[in-house]
Parts: sequence; structure tokens; C-alpha cells
Amino acid sequence: MKLLFVSELHPTLRAISTITNYTRVGEAMGHEVAMFGEQSTYVSSVPYSLDVSAFDFAILVVYTPADFPGLPYLARLLDGLPRDRRIVIDCCGRYNDTIRVEHDFNHLEKLDGHQSWEWIEGFQAVSDKILQPTVTPLRKDVRPFLFHAFDPAAVERSYPSAQQAAQSWSNRVNGFKPYGVIYVGNNWQRWTQIRRFLELIEPLKSELGPIRLVGWDWNKRPDWAIEHALTGVDVDPKFLEQFGVETISAIPFTEVIGLLGKARFSPVFHRPLFNHLRLVTNRTFETFCADTIPLLMLPEDLIDRIYGPDARCLAPGGDVVSHLKDMMQRPEVYWDAVLKTRAHLAQHHSYRHRFQELLAILEH
Repeated sequence: MKLLFVSELHPTLRAISTITNYTRVGEAMGHEVAMFGEQSTYVSSVPYSLDVSAFDFAILVVYTPADFPGLPYLARLLDGLPRDRRIVIDCCGRYNDTIRVEHDFNHLEKLDGHQSWEWIEGFQAVSDKILQPTVTPLRKDVRPFLFHAFDPAAVERSYPSAQQAAQSWSNRVNGFKPYGVIYVGNNWQRWTQIRRFLELIEPLKSELGPIRLVGWDWNKRPDWAIEHALTGVDVDPKFLEQFGVETISAIPFTEVIGLLGKARFSPVFHRPLFNHLRLVTNRTFETFCADTIPLLMLPEDLIDRIYGPDARCLAPGGDVVSHLKDMMQRPEVYWDAVLKTRAHLAQHHSYRHRFQELLAILEH
């Protein structure tokens, strides 16, 4: 099978990690996978092509309007492959009526000017196959396809036992675990959860160690958010300073797993909209590759569906302080859950498994 992915790749944003894994796994399975467009200089491992007719299917991975190629490239894509050979993966729930959850929403009228009907008609014009990375899509004409996946080969440290993992994790000599908590993710619709989490763990600050937020716009509220009065990009620099939280800008996707491994804990947050739609992201799976204990700040039903039964103890729920205290006192119990969850993800949610799911959808 020859597959042509269509999306805007950026080293610190959206689906770049997932798509690079599809190209790697697809090639290993004997398929040809490339990106549509001119060869990128910062993602040299991903092949690019403009020869649309040489491919069997085009797969449009859509977060924002920028993921659709501009003219004349869009015309070349639409002319080169018929509609039934094009597929859309809607990563943000755009292919729905307008939904608002807290400050979060699926249509960014203030930024891109596109309303719900434009997204729906636009997707329908491009393809008759719309997929969303959720197990429970709202629309009957949407097929569930989780898209993102777990890469067993990317696991930073593979431990033979929970005991050895806990011993290594507890040994912070020579700065092996210089941070208590690291969260990697850009500041978009996450501040409410981040602030609440920091407020809850405040009694444990001295025991946990330094905390770091990594991503765009954690140091201050961006000018474009102020200009458009977007409340979903809030941040309180004074609060973070008083709390002693370090903030650094976004890092390349190739450095995420290694950085998360410098912390004892790494929370997994989904945007309020994503929690509502049960959408998954690359970080849903990628965090389990790092040498850290993931804190699953997610709906219980999603945890059960994605991670399996052993992951439930990695969800602090409402009593975060007590849960973290127990994790620090009995790390072997929780590392046992991490290792078993990794095995579950490798069996049910590997990139090879996901690629086979995609092929089944295309062949059907």
C-alpha cells in the first residue's frame, strides 16, 4: 500500500511524532508512506512527495485550517486522487456542531473565521471517510480510529521488574531525577487544570522537588489571546513564580520522552473538549515511554478503555496529595502498574497495530 499523509508538520506541534512513527512502521511493514509537499528541512527522516498519482490513498490529518495545503497544492491533491481515495482524520472534533466545554471549544471562529457548517461541508467535500481519534464519536458518519499510538521501542528504560524500576526511580543521586513534576504541552485550554493541580500538590512542594512546565506561552498570556479575548489561553505568571514553577518554551518532539524522564511524575492532561469527546493525543501514549510515573488526570472510563485495568491506580482522582504520598512511600506498587500498562499498550495500541487498523479501514 502507498499512503500519502497531508498535514502541516512542525517540530513542536500537533501530530509530528505520530506521523513520523507511521512512516517508520509503514516502511518496516513493506508499505510506502510519505508526506505531501516539498521536502522538509527539519524532519529529514520523513520522505515527501508531490507525485499524488503514485499513491493509493491520501490521509489528511487535520487540526487547523493550515493542515489543508494551499493552492496550487490543494488542487493537485484533489485532482490527483478521487474523493473515495481520500480520508480525513479529524483530530480536534471539528466535524461536529459547535461544542463548548468550560473555556474550550471545537470551532475557532475568532481566529480562523470558520463556523461549524464550513468545517462539516469542507470535510465532506474532501472525503466520504471521516475518522476521529475517539472510541465514541458523536456523529453516525464518523468512524472511531485512535490514530495516535504507543511505541515500545521508544521506552527510555525497560525494567525487568517493578522492584528494579522503583529502586532506580527512588535514587535521585547526582541529579538523576532533578524534577518532581514535568508537564510537556503547549498552553492551550489547559491552564484551569494545571492551576488546580498545582494548588492541590502545594502541601508536597518540598517533598516533590522542582516543577517545570514546557511549551508555548506558559511564561505569559500571549498578545493574540488578549487581542481576541480568548480565555482558554490564561496563565498567571505571578502564581507560577510564587509556586517556584520553571517554565521553558516548546522543545522538539524528539526530546520529549527524555525530558519527561527527568521527573518523578508526569501528569497526563487532556483539554476539557477532549475529555468531553474522549479524544486522545500523542501524549496519551507517549508519556508511558518516559522513565517517569504518569499521573492520569483523565476520565475513568477513558483510562479503562485505553490503558487497561492496571492503570487505574495511576489516576489520583480527587485526593491527589494522599495519592502522591503513597506513590513516594510505595513506588514499587505503582511501577508494577506502569510496567503492566506498558505491556497492555504494546499489545493493543502499538503503531504496528494501529497501522493495521488503518489498512483495514482503507481496504474496506
